[in-house]
Parts: sequence; structure tokens; C-alpha cells
Amino acid sequence: MGVSDDTVRRWTRAGLLTEHTDSAGRKTLDGAELAAFARREADVSPDPTGVARSARNRFVGLVTEVVADTVMAKVELQCGPNRIVSLMSSEAVSELGLEPGVLAVAVVKATQVIVETPAPAGDRGESR
Repeated sequence: MGVSDDTVRRWTRAGLLTEHTDSAGRKTLDGAELAAFARREADVSPDPTGVARSARNRFVGLVTEVVADTVMAKVELQCGPNRIVSLMSSEAVSELGLEPGVLAVAVVKATQVIVETPAPAGDRGESR
């Protein structure tokens, strides 16, 4: 999520996240709980990969849901305030290890972009 260890400790002390202890005595978080928290908090995170690409639309986030059958899958990421949905093969989901709580980067290379603005006050709901 792009925050410091101290921030995560504050969140656990505040009861926003539940910390667990693994068999080696390390403190851990449940990935699915973290994904749900990220969805609620929706803040912008820096790209952790450091990889340069021609695609300018890169969204860093946590996987919040994976729905897969034998062939295809739907993967949702919470990238700051943006919910990104990708359809891909179930094989790709498995190879990438995508599951709730996993950090991922959605790269979007669109051939068409639609820009919208709110209608002026006098034009809302009126037909012409």
C-alpha cells in the first residue's frame, strides 16, 4: 500500500487491521483482510517495480478479488481510489500467483480514451 512499517503498526494498534504471529515469531497480516482494508482506504501508492514502460497508465494496487473457472478469470485490484478489473486466463492468474492481498500493477494501453465532464446546471436532465 506504499506505507511504512510504523503506519501498519499504528493501524494494528488502532484495531483497523489484525496482526498474527507466524511459526517463526514474525508478525504478519492476512492478505484478504489487507485487501478489504485497502478497498476502504483507497489511497495512491507508488509503483514498486521501478520498471520503465511505454504505457503511461500504470495503477499499483492490491488484488481484492479473483473469480476463476477452468479457462478464464476476473481479477479486481484496488489502486488508490480506482477499482481496476481485468479479464485474463485462469492459467495467467495461477502463474502470477494472483489472490486477494497480493500487490500488483495494472498496465493499461488503450486505443481509445473517452473524457467526460458534468453537464452545465441548466442542461441536466433536459433532452434536446
